[in-house]
Amino acid sequence: MLSVAARAGPFAPFVSAAAHAVPGPLRPLAPAAAHRDRKVPLDLKRPLLCRESLSGRAARGGLVASASLNAPAGVRCVHNDVAVPDFSAYRRQDVQDASASSQGSSDSRKGFSYLMTAATGVATAYVAKNVVTQFISSLSASADVLALSKIEIKLSDIPEGKNMAFKWRGKPLFVRHRTQAEISQEAGVDVSQLRDPQHDLDRVKKPEWVILVGVCTHLGCVPIANAGDFGGYYCPCHGSHYDASGRIRKGPAPLNLEVPFYQFIGDDTVVVG
Repeated sequence: MLSVAARAGPFAPFVSAAAHAVPGPLRPLAPAAAHRDRKVPLDLKRPLLCRESLSGRAARGGLVASASLNAPAGVRCVHNDVAVPDFSAYRRQDVQDASASSQGSSDSRKGFSYLMTAATGVATAYVAKNVVTQFISSLSASADVLALSKIEIKLSDIPEGKNMAFKWRGKPLFVRHRTQAEISQEAGVDVSQLRDPQHDLDRVKKPEWVILVGVCTHLGCVPIANAGDFGGYYCPCHGSHYDASGRIRKGPAPLNLEVPFYQFIGDDTVVVG
């Protein structure tokens, strides 16, 4: 019924609703105190403070009540005790006067804004660069890991014609001191007849030294040095034969033995890794 009264518009005075108070089990009925003589003062002559009135576009006059047959009646109420804050302390001296034009100081104010924007952008880019650099640096290997990633080998400890095994990055590393006969034999191999064609000079930096990762390319076994049908390396697990250059010559292995990165730092020392 109250909804009908709210939507009735001009017919609202003719529509009535009844309300009855029902006492509950915990609290008895108590008459409400009615203040019929209390009036709310409203000064209609004060200017209305709203978004339109601040810019001078508000209508001048009292409160307006509207009513129609197909719409509810309404009365516009305004809080006329709102104080407009004063922002003079935050404004520039060039724009303090509301009646004066601010176009004369527009260039200087824009220049300051552009300067502050550029300075903020540069500072933000610098901070972002440092954050990204620190994040990427945290992902790099530590000093102890980098120390284990390289191995320095003294070549004078390996006699000619012998092969010595080292542990490098958890894998066996073969360093072979070849004789002149082995160098000539491997250099004369027909590359076109190899399963993984590669010339001997492409696998060594010095002909007398061959450095290989001692892991069979078939299933990851460790070959035996100075063994096999070609005098190089032999994997007894599945019968792969490699020559003195580490190239696959016979057996199920598909590729040659891996040649790691290394460099000679003298006639007697090599660094692998």
